Formats: sequence, C-alpha cells, structure tokens
Amino acid sequence: MLCDQELLRLELFQKLESDRLDWVCDRATEIKLAKGEILVREGDPHRGFFILTSGIIGITRFSEGVEMPIGQHRTPSFFGEIQIMTDDLVPVTLRALTDCLAYEITADDFLQLVHECRDFERTVFKTVQSRVKGLQSFIQNREKMAALGTLAAGLAHELNNPTAAVVRVLKDITPAILELQRMNLVYGQRNVEAEHTEKWLKVRDDGYDFIINRRSEPLAMMDREDAILDWLEDYGVEEAWKLAEPLAAGNIETQLLDELVERWRNETTELRDMGLRWLALSFEVMTMIQSGLRGAERVSELVQSMRSYSHLDRGAKQLVDVHQGIEDTIQLLSHRLKQGIEIKRRYDRSLPKIQAYGSELNQVWTNLIDNAIDAMEGQGKIEIITADKGDHIGIQIIDSGTGIPLEIKSRIFEPFFTTKSVGKGSGLGLDNVRRIVENRHRGGISLESEPGRTCFIICLPVDI
Repeated sequence: MLCDQELLRLELFQKLESDRLDWVCDRATEIKLAKGEILVREGDPHRGFFILTSGIIGITRFSEGVEMPIGQHRTPSFFGEIQIMTDDLVPVTLRALTDCLAYEITADDFLQLVHECRDFERTVFKTVQSRVKGLQSFIQNREKMAALGTLAAGLAHELNNPTAAVVRVLKDITPAILELQRMNLVYGQRNVEAEHTEKWLKVRDDGYDFIINRRSEPLAMMDREDAILDWLEDYGVEEAWKLAEPLAAGNIETQLLDELVERWRNETTELRDMGLRWLALSFEVMTMIQSGLRGAERVSELVQSMRSYSHLDRGAKQLVDVHQGIEDTIQLLSHRLKQGIEIKRRYDRSLPKIQAYGSELNQVWTNLIDNAIDAMEGQGKIEIITADKGDHIGIQIIDSGTGIPLEIKSRIFEPFFTTKSVGKGSGLGLDNVRRIVENRHRGGISLESEPGRTCFIICLPVDI
C-alpha cells in the first residue's frame, strides 16, 4: 500500500494536509511492472494519474514508423496528468526499463485534488507546462529532421536521372568523337573539292541548330525516321536502323540524302556510306551533349533551389521573395507531385519582397503543400494564390482533397493533434506553421474546408 512517506518524496504532495495524503493513499491502486512490460501504449485512451515509487519508465513515440525514445520517468515521479485534463489519447508509450512499482489514482480522484487544493493545482500546471515545452521541442526537432530527410530523399530521387544522363554522355561521347576524327582523316585523304565538303558541313550545322532548339514534333519525327530507314536500306547501308534515328533528329529529308550521296553511289570503299555515318554520328554527339547539358542544368537548378530554400548564405531575417520560396519548395517536392497532382499558380506579380525569416517560411510552405498531397492521396489539384494587400500580403494554398471534418476543424492547429494514424504524424506540423506565421512573423493563418476543397489562408506583414 502507498504510504505518506512515499508521497512526500515528491514536491507535488508536500503541501497537502496529512488527512489529504491519507485520502490519496487509500485511493491508490498498486501496479507492478516487470522489465519490458508496457504500462500504456501510444494511441490508447488515457487512464489515471500515476505515481512511480520504484524503477525507471521509458517514454517512446512513433515517428515515421520508427519508435523513438524521448525521455524517462525516474523514481520518484508522477505522470498522466496531461491526458486527464485534456481528455486526449495517450501521446506516448510508457515501458518499464527496470522492474517498477507504481500506483494509479483514478482520473476523477486526481481532478478532485486539482480542484480542491490550490498548491497541488499550481505544481501540476507548472509540471505540465515544462513537460509540454520539452515534448514540443523534441518533436519539433524530430519534425525538422524528418522533413529534411524527406527533402533529401526527394532531392536524391530528382538528381538521379540528370546525373545518370551526364555520366552516360561522358562515357559514350569519347568513342564517338574518336570515330568522327577517324572519318575526317579518311575523308581528308581524298582531297574532295571544297564546294562538296561545304554542302555536307551546312547540312550538319543546320541539323545542329534543329537539335539545339528542339523543334522536332514527335509524330513528324517518327514519319521522318521511317522514311529515312527505308531509304538507307534501299541504299544498302548495314545496320541502317542505327543511323535512321539520329538523321531524323537532325531534320534530314530523303531527297537531301539523294543529293548528298550522288557522287558516292559508285564508290567501292567505306566512303560510299561514310558520309551518312559521319552525319548521323555528328547528330548523335550533339544530341548527347544536349542531353548532358540538360542534365547538368537540372542538377544546377535543384542545387540552387535547395540553397535558396535553406537560405544557407544569408542571415536569419532578410528580404524574402515569397514566390521564390514557394517555387523552391515545389521544386524539392516535385518527386511527390509527378504521380498525378496538378499545380495551378495564380500569382500577383506585383507582390513586394517582405522582411521575414526565409527558411522558416519555407517550412510553412513545405508543411502545407506536403499535407495537401497527403489529403489528395497523390491525385488532384493544388492551387496557390497570392495577393498584395498593401502593408500585408496574402497567400492561399488550396487542395482538392477530402476536406477537414467540421468537428475537428477548430483543433487543427493544436499541439499534438493529428488526423493521421499513430506513427504517421506528430501533430506538430500545423502547430509549427501557426507559430511561425503568428509568433515569428506577426501574421495570421486561417482555414476554410469542405469536401473537395481545403484552403489555408496566410496573411504576412511586409515588414516585421
């Protein structure tokens, strides 16, 4: 049985009268836990108020499917008060790290103590405040790390294709260039008149221009390739299919081929079709260069977006282009948007830059857009609207998801409140958004929602 001396080890009970201490002891139920045994599990309905008199209790919480340790209760200690007063589900799992002895007081008895004993109430609320701050701080750091991990995974995914293109080009272009050099040497030994050579060079240069400016239509390209393949086979070119595609990419027509090879038709050496191979290989090299260049440009864009997103080279508070921040966020989340989500932008281009904490605002856009993607389950439309309102700017982020039920709409910005399943969300994403907008930027955020349309409205001052 719980005794007064055990209670008096805790500051919480030290100002209670002896009869009130006896009252608590009479109502306490003994709980023995073996090492590894779970007292309460994350997501369970709350129980009573616990007093730990022996042993150590571990505190864990699921984050992205992983059970993360976030603290311990060591003897003597008490816990369970927050869920009783908020009537929320248990936000953590409590597991015995050693053999433990604890006592449980029912929720009703605990609330009676809180209401009747002012000193007890004051100590409870001080403890609640401290614990909530500590839990928020821990989970917010975990949220930031999880968000960083998500962005890093997305960035790696987005970088994979362009970097692979660059590597492929660097590997393939060297033998191609060496073969072109060999062809040029063989051709040069024939002392062909300059006029004929200039005709081939002009065709090559025109093809380069066509490839560089990417003017080809897919259907026209396919028809041209089929016609060129037939022509090459009639001319007797071995492995004609290898030449047809690059020649078509260079906008070559069959009548032009007739003109170019007229003087070589009766040639018995490799020169009979070497000009065709030289032209095709030239176009193939230019296509490879363009592919590698696009890959390198894409890598550069992503790196610049990440640098801009994180504001690595700037101070904490700076002039911020809100549109640029939103676009950087979209760029870094593009791997999640490709599956069937349309982004519709309605930007007010007269929007001024604002004094803001840029990297923190980008956390706002990341949370809201990421939540919108989740709400639509990868299919739908996100609309982003900006407007200049004088000394403020307005941003609306609208998704076509299922909407937020009316009964929970008023709680959506509460700390630890989440509509996601256990381990899928901490409930601090939108709380963090609210803090950044309201506390850090002296702005405002509100929500409108109905089935098929959820709109977060952010108002930010131009100067803070």
